[in-house]
Formats: sequence, C-alpha cells, structure tokens
Amino acid sequence: MHLTLENPLDMHLHLREREMLALVAPCSAAQFAGGVIMPNLVQPVDSLERLRAYRAAILDACAGEPFTPYMTLFFRSYHREELLAARDEIIGLKLYPAGITTQSESGVRDFDRIGDTVALLEDLDIPLLVHGETDGFVMEREREFLRVYQWLAETFPRLRLVMEHITTAEAVELLDRYDNVGATVTLHHLLITLDDVVGGLLQPDLFCKPIAKTPRDREALRQAVLAGHPRLMFGSDSAPHPRHKKECCGCAAGVFSAPVLLPALAQLFEEADCLERLADFVSHHARRFYRLRPPHKQVHLVRAPWTVMEQYETLRPFLAGQTLRWRVEKRP
Repeated sequence: MHLTLENPLDMHLHLREREMLALVAPCSAAQFAGGVIMPNLVQPVDSLERLRAYRAAILDACAGEPFTPYMTLFFRSYHREELLAARDEIIGLKLYPAGITTQSESGVRDFDRIGDTVALLEDLDIPLLVHGETDGFVMEREREFLRVYQWLAETFPRLRLVMEHITTAEAVELLDRYDNVGATVTLHHLLITLDDVVGGLLQPDLFCKPIAKTPRDREALRQAVLAGHPRLMFGSDSAPHPRHKKECCGCAAGVFSAPVLLPALAQLFEEADCLERLADFVSHHARRFYRLRPPHKQVHLVRAPWTVMEQYETLRPFLAGQTLRWRVEKRP
C-alpha cells in the first residue's frame, strides 16, 4: 500500500545552528516541502540581517533537497518600517514569554506593552505565533495563558493568531470560539501523556515544554485532529538536544521527532480509520490559514515495517527502537 502526500508542511520546527543544523535539517527536508523555522537561537533571530543569514545556512544544510524554510522573527518591539521591510521574507513573528523555554530569556516580560507591535501585525496582515505558557505551576501554564490568547483574539480580530503546540482540552475549546485563531499540534502530544515521562523511570527524551498532559487532554487533541478540525495544523516542535544535555541534572526540554514524523502520523491516522484526513492535517489546513503556495513536492510513503534507530549520531529520536508500519519511500 502506498500513500502520496502533496506538499507536506511542518509548521513548527527547531533546526538549531552550525553542526546540529547540518545534522538535523536533512531529516526534515526529506519528509516535508517546507517548515516554519523557530527563531530562538543563542542570539535570537530578531533582525532581517540575521534572518537572511539563518535562511541561507538552512538551505545550505538541506544539501539540495527541495525545502522551503518559512522564517519567523523573534518578537520584540518593532517599528512599522522594520516590519514592512521584512514582510515578504517572513511567515510571522514568534512570541515567547521570557524564560519559559529554551533560549527565550529575551522574550516578553510585560504583556501590557506588546499592543503597539501586535496592532502593526494586524494592520500589515503578519501572523503572530505564540508559545502560550505562564510561569505558574507547570501543569497549568497553558491553561493560565488562555486568557492572553482570548485578549489577543478579541482586541485584534483581524490578526491571524497561532497557538503553538497546544496540549490541553481547554485550548481546543478556545479554538472554536475565534475564527482568527489557529493552532499547531505535535506528534508527541498526540501519543504520550505525563505518565510516559515520569510514571516509571524518568524518560528525559520525552521531556518537553509544554509538558505532556493528561489522558483527557490527549484524547481531546486526538479527537479534534482526527476529525479534521480546519484550523489545526501539524507542527512537530522537533527540538534536538545532544545526549549530554538530555542525560544530565538540568535536562533540556525537547523531543527530537524529525526522523519519524510522517510514518508515525500515517500509522496514527490509519489506526483511527481516517488516513484520508492526514493530508489536511499536514498540508491543506496550513496552506489555507497562512495563504501559502509552496513549490510542488510529493512525499511518498509505503506500508512496510521498519525499526526506528536507537541513536541518530548524538541524538536519540522519538520512538527509538519501536517498529512503525509506514516508512518514507525514496524515489529517483
């Protein structure tokens, strides 16, 4: 059995820098026509000059494989002229609350002061992508942040607002209240709960932010995704960290899922008897919400078992050692 996906897109992707970029970018380029690139590098991508340099490095790392990096700027206070100059080269601005995740220390500390920049985004029709967590109790951070999403959606009704990597039933409910709001969902949040992370021996490779939640939350995500909610888009949040940053006292947050994304998603949708909806989740919804016309690329999957590698150079991939029923088929 074969499956062909037209222009699959990863709408939330971490590619890192230098040696790590060279290592992981080919994994995404082999499976996707493009991806939304996160800007939280050691030195945030918060200028057009840095954005252009990073995009060039990504294209070089893809080694000729057709892949479009959809670039984002790290949220700060921008002047209208800056945004006008960047508008044709970005897919949006990415907002991080300060210190809430990897390399977000220069993120937003006072949400009362972001209105002027958000108003410019609304006026210029530039999407705002948000990592939606507070600094409260870890299991409640996304739920507590929903009031910020509500304020943004209501105050700026023409703003295209994206709730990134949602994990809770309440976030799914909020999505249905505002037509200008979309959301990305990861593979790992569709498969795991907090019990998989800490229910037995600690599993550092499953530790991520936002943290995996309850079976109820996972079921709400699955139901909405598998039913084909038109404003839910696939975003892997694949976030590679080398072994010495995962197996240590201060374990880095991130799941490296890039090598297994489309095969694992195909298996999930097939098990739910809705394989025909996979293309919507990994392509059509994002293209419609973001108004994208990516260069044409077909990715072929074949129903043939393979075992996920235990180690990918210095990284341990999601589902390592497990056998998946689908694999990406290389064609000349």
